[in-house]
Amino acid sequence: MTTATAAATATAAATPTATATADLTATPGVAATVEVHCLQGWLAVCAPGDLTPGRGVAALLPDGTQVALFIDRGGRMYAIGNRDPFTGAQVLSRGLTGSAAGRPFVASPLLKQRFDLATGDCLDDPSVTVPTYRVRAAD
Repeated sequence: MTTATAAATATAAATPTATATADLTATPGVAATVEVHCLQGWLAVCAPGDLTPGRGVAALLPDGTQVALFIDRGGRMYAIGNRDPFTGAQVLSRGLTGSAAGRPFVASPLLKQRFDLATGDCLDDPSVTVPTYRVRAAD
């Protein structure tokens, strides 16, 4: 598992949102960072090359919460809360990714509940969700 600590790049107030995807469109030769939008604004988390399809990256935000970042084979990035709501463990970044009915998901490595990467909805229990965060690649 890769873990990163986010550093602030802006100071706009915001909350986690259901818009959890972004396209990774880094220009060759231009250094880019992956940024997550949270209460502290846009925070640099990692380099785009740190994200590998099928594997998650965990990041610690300044307020102590953790976020799990993923990228799919098409270059779309997703950011959701790293805490598994069924066990309380910070493990979603270590889950298995896949898709069901065209919805990208991560399955918790503990009890295997699946969470939609775009919306945070649990595919196995509609009453449960995890927070989602906006994510982008910035130059």
